[in-house]
Amino acid sequence: MKGAKKAAAAKSSKNKRSVMPEKTAKTAAKAAAAKPAAAKVAPKTAAVAPKPAAPKAAAPAAAPKVAAKPAAAPRVEEPKKVVTQRQGFKANEFVVYPAHGVGQILAIEEQEIAGAKLELFVINFMKDKMTLRVPTAKVANVGMRKLSEPALVKKALETLKGRARVKRTMWSRRAQEYEAKINSGDIVAIAEVVRDLYRSESQPEQSYSERQLYEAALDRLSREIAVVQHSTETEAIKEIEGQLAKSPRRGAKAEAEGEGEGDADGEDADTDGDDTAVEDEAA
Repeated sequence: MKGAKKAAAAKSSKNKRSVMPEKTAKTAAKAAAAKPAAAKVAPKTAAVAPKPAAPKAAAPAAAPKVAAKPAAAPRVEEPKKVVTQRQGFKANEFVVYPAHGVGQILAIEEQEIAGAKLELFVINFMKDKMTLRVPTAKVANVGMRKLSEPALVKKALETLKGRARVKRTMWSRRAQEYEAKINSGDIVAIAEVVRDLYRSESQPEQSYSERQLYEAALDRLSREIAVVQHSTETEAIKEIEGQLAKSPRRGAKAEAEGEGEGDADGEDADTDGDDTAVEDEAA
């Protein structure tokens, strides 16, 4: 009995041994079959898995600054020559500009106009609050002159004492002649206008246009006399009016011929139809 049990046990162990390798072989085959499947899934998983964050790249170094070209050295302008005299006129000198009267030269400067350089007198007319620039080469053409000599001023004052001379023509024509004399810059001619348009208290009043011309001539004359004599304009006007007071009174015939206004427009009657000049006659 014992021998039979041992034989049965041995056979059973053989069977177990033979079965175990078969199970092991099957398990190994399954594992081998599972590996390729795992290998196939692995790539997908790998694709789905989030990518590891890349390390932040270091900030690019600032590009080296290109050396700027050295700036061109500023052009050093030559100092302008200060001109103090041209055409016989000096800076700070008083002059007579025919169209505006007495003014003072502030400076003589150079300007570039249309590519050409011009020298200019800078003239200030203080009373008119105006500054005028006149090319130095044009002073002769515009009639700019120096102040009158004291002897010429005396002659102008003597002219004021003379008899007024009035043309027997239309007022409009006479007015043009008066304006031409005022703008001539001739101090004696301006004195003639003052003399001819002056009205004393005993004489008829002036028309508006006559008064305007009279005041313009009186202003030009008094300003020049004041500068020449180093006095004020008020004093110069008093001297002018004193000379006018010494002039002989106009006669009634002269007043009828042309001194008064012919109509409301200030025109005198053209009694004889010509433009001849006649002197007023004393009464």
